[in-house]
Amino acid sequence: MELAEIKNIVEGILFAMGGTVEPSKIAKALEIDDKQVVEAILALKEDYEKDNRGIAITEIDGAYQMCTSPDIYEYLIRIAKQPKKYVLTDVLLETLSIIAYKQPITKSEIEKIRGVSCDFAVSKLVEFGLCTELGRLDAPGRPMLFGTTEEFLRSFGVSSIEELPELSQTQIEEFKQEAENEANNVEVTI
Repeated sequence: MELAEIKNIVEGILFAMGGTVEPSKIAKALEIDDKQVVEAILALKEDYEKDNRGIAITEIDGAYQMCTSPDIYEYLIRIAKQPKKYVLTDVLLETLSIIAYKQPITKSEIEKIRGVSCDFAVSKLVEFGLCTELGRLDAPGRPMLFGTTEEFLRSFGVSSIEELPELSQTQIEEFKQEAENEANNVEVTI
């Protein structure tokens, strides 16, 4: 196997693995000597340095890893500091509104209102920083209680939960009727 081919394979392996990889593992996969793998890694490392590339190869405890070149750390920091944008789907908005109006609330209570599992939605809302775990309910199984965060208030432009719009009794009845109609129109096959 030619050095250029070994370099290409090693580069792909280091990129795909993300973490450190021992030359012996690469050599075993390629059915070549460890020495040839180390030679290819050092040649790649030299190519990156010579071309002033944005990636580099570092040695950590006898293994090698592809990583970001220290020359671009400043730019990585700028990107990391940019605010993260997230998309709130209808499911997430519905779950978030239930949590906001009924907090503190358990997942099972949310599921009872929505009629479907809410594990993913609650996890995403916690990940986005819009909801948080408030503690545990003093009941069998000690289920987790969820509520909204300061980030939720900032994102929706309210200073407290009390500022959330109140639903009139008419709107509540309309929503109940819509939900019942949807439930009645669902076909169940067994």
